[in-house]
Amino acid sequence: MFSDVLPPEGKTENGVYAFPIRVYYEDTDAGGIVYYANYLKFSERVRTEFLRMLNIHQQENINKDKTAFVVRSCRADYLGSAFLDDALVVTCRVTEVGAASAVIYQEIRRGDELLTTIETKVIHLNLETRKPTRIPTYMLEAFKKYMV
Repeated sequence: MFSDVLPPEGKTENGVYAFPIRVYYEDTDAGGIVYYANYLKFSERVRTEFLRMLNIHQQENINKDKTAFVVRSCRADYLGSAFLDDALVVTCRVTEVGAASAVIYQEIRRGDELLTTIETKVIHLNLETRKPTRIPTYMLEAFKKYMV
């Protein structure tokens, strides 16, 4: 009956990917403010959608190549608070690409107000050996299109 209903899609502009997020009750603490760890969840969701938009399908890579991107490090700077029912936009851009890693910079905004910046380094990992492995060429080329 509702098979044609799909998740929202992001938008790309000037090498930056943007994706909408709504703040739900489950995202807030007792004071109605978004709990700090949920900003990381928002950023993870948008990084996943960013990869999907780049035609990098994580589950397919896990099943076929036994590889995955895993977070090596993350730095978040909380500049303002989001609240219940806020409509947020989370952006994504690549700032650095190495043979087996990439750095993704994200911003979380409510309108023009910058609430959070998050810089995440991901490693392309062989899940069987648990060691970093080279990022395939098609992924590197896709990342480089989004380096600003």
